[in-house]
Amino acid sequence: MKRVRKAVIPVAGLGTRFLPATKAMPKEMLTVVDRPVVQYAVDEALEAGIEHIIFVTGRNKHVIEDYFDIQPELVDTLARSGKEEQLASLERMQLPAGSISFTRQQAPHGLGHAVWCARDIVGDEPFALLLPDMLSFGEKGCLAGIMELYEQTGGNVIAVEQCDPTETNKYGIVGKGRAVQGGFEVTAMVEKPAPAAAPSNYYINGRYILQPEVFGILGTQERGAGGEIQLTDAMRRLSESQSFHAHHFKGRMFDCGSKEGFIQANVAFALARSDIRDLVFEPIAEMIGSQARRNEAA
Repeated sequence: MKRVRKAVIPVAGLGTRFLPATKAMPKEMLTVVDRPVVQYAVDEALEAGIEHIIFVTGRNKHVIEDYFDIQPELVDTLARSGKEEQLASLERMQLPAGSISFTRQQAPHGLGHAVWCARDIVGDEPFALLLPDMLSFGEKGCLAGIMELYEQTGGNVIAVEQCDPTETNKYGIVGKGRAVQGGFEVTAMVEKPAPAAAPSNYYINGRYILQPEVFGILGTQERGAGGEIQLTDAMRRLSESQSFHAHHFKGRMFDCGSKEGFIQANVAFALARSDIRDLVFEPIAEMIGSQARRNEAA
């Protein structure tokens, strides 16, 4: 079993659900409290032991590359101003030289195509895949739990959560097989099935460990739903020859690609921070109470 050293983070999406904010700024650079969404994905990968981050970018995403670069002028200004806390924060997020790569998805052909664009950098080894829109919230990152399951089972591992059984048509759904510690065998993968046809209510939440053979499948795969190259279709074909297991993530994944998920993530992460929790809790509670009173009056 090869160790998972590399992680792919696709950041080429246009972010149309957040227009006009994303007209000039990548959606991955929208901040949850005081860090860009993409920073949380990188931190989660590093926590899980990842050594090399591969970003799949697109046009107008150069600011992400600049963000992860060293800015000597800013460092010098903070040092001369005695702003040691801010300087230390920048130093902690700085990735070592040679541990980050960028490749471009030149046209929006879907998630599967974005993953395929990273094939030469990943090479012939298993890799992690993190969708940065999906923000992991819990005692430990979702990818760390996937890594623990991978060390038991090898093969391919995906993270899942449970949705309302009536909403399976919104997600990629998996079938639940034999239980293993921290998860279960995957017996089926279905993209957005109707509730009556869904094999379970466990949905794929945006975290994966995949074997490199998926690149060969993606390279020859026909377009699927939406006219795009779908990763789920490639995983389904890969499952015919390799095992898939699911890690049941017990935390919560916020979909920061939606306005409601983004706002919920900001509230949750703010309330989890000791430095600002008390400053935001009472105003939020008061706003909720005022809205409840207005609803009752109406």
